[in-house]
Amino acid sequence: MKKFIKNIIKIFLLLFVAGIIFIIWSNFTINNQSEDYITSNISTLPNKKTGLLLGTSKTLSNGNPNAYFFNRIVAAAELYKSGKIQTIIVSGDNSKKDYNEPEEMKNKLVKAGVPADKIFEDFAGFRTLDSVLRAKEIFGQNSYIIISQKFHNERAVYLARKNNIEAWGYNASDVNKYTGLKTNAREKLARAKVFWDFMFGVEPKFGGEKILIP
Repeated sequence: MKKFIKNIIKIFLLLFVAGIIFIIWSNFTINNQSEDYITSNISTLPNKKTGLLLGTSKTLSNGNPNAYFFNRIVAAAELYKSGKIQTIIVSGDNSKKDYNEPEEMKNKLVKAGVPADKIFEDFAGFRTLDSVLRAKEIFGQNSYIIISQKFHNERAVYLARKNNIEAWGYNASDVNKYTGLKTNAREKLARAKVFWDFMFGVEPKFGGEKILIP
């Protein structure tokens, strides 16, 4: 019995170490292969027809404003006003009637000076993978600039380019390290899941009719 328990412990430890190594490798790979395509400097970005603004909740679970959300709105408006993009796809979660990330992003962008007719809503951007692939498959964009925080852009741009999309990333301002501690820890696991999804051929949750961006 003791020998059996020892073997179980050994297997558990081996799996744990292998998991840690896999997470470290995943993060290194995504960082390394995306760094040439993301920037905080608008002037270094190419001109593209469309920007893809990745969604998040406008408020935190405690009801306070979500700095990630508002910083992304600022960055997207800056990018549009700079002339680097002509239209914006706002992609996020609308799985519940009372929760609508794309609508909230659109409303804030209009208040920031982006014309409503230049904003296209993707209500099925439940995950970064969904948002990135739907921009191509539903909205017909094979090349675009992704707008989010740097840590998120790294993963999104990596996903896009691995799916034959010419993607660039414009970094919105981040939040302070203490506030973003939980998000950054979750990001480490999300990057490992990228390769899990590759192995099992995970596709966007929903398809839909094509939406023309003139």
